[in-house]
Amino acid sequence: MCDSLRSELEAYLETLNIRTRCVEHPPVFTVEEMTPHLQDVSGAVTKNLFLKDKKKKGLWLVSVRHDRQVNLSDLAKKLGVGSSNLRFADEAAMLDKLKVGRGCATALALMFDKELSVRLVLDQDLVVGGHERVYFHPMTNAASVGLRPDDLLRFLKETGHEPVLESFE
Repeated sequence: MCDSLRSELEAYLETLNIRTRCVEHPPVFTVEEMTPHLQDVSGAVTKNLFLKDKKKKGLWLVSVRHDRQVNLSDLAKKLGVGSSNLRFADEAAMLDKLKVGRGCATALALMFDKELSVRLVLDQDLVVGGHERVYFHPMTNAASVGLRPDDLLRFLKETGHEPVLESFE
């Protein structure tokens, strides 16, 4: 299934004339496992958290530089959802909305969120930090694909997902 979703993503990026750089690596489930495989890339490597708002039942995908800390309480306050209301969403919700499971959360999966039910929080450094490329999993945790920050923003606009830009310094 991952291969067909990855192919679908690659075809969609091609229709947008977005050129990527891909690094194949063994399947990884944590930033620590991924880092050795991407130490030679020029750009920012991301980590992605799939969260839910406990009260309003909203879904959030948070994409930040891999070396950033994400304080869920602080983020919840910034997003106006209450300081203790953000939690990790279950894998079933991620599979339903983004078509990926544990270890594969990625902003690139937003192309499958046709109902626009997932809001994206994007580390502003990824788009204004001067990075040559920003790296995400391409629907599988056995590769990382880099795209230019401007292309990432264009991709998100085309999918209907306007990111909430936040600072995670």
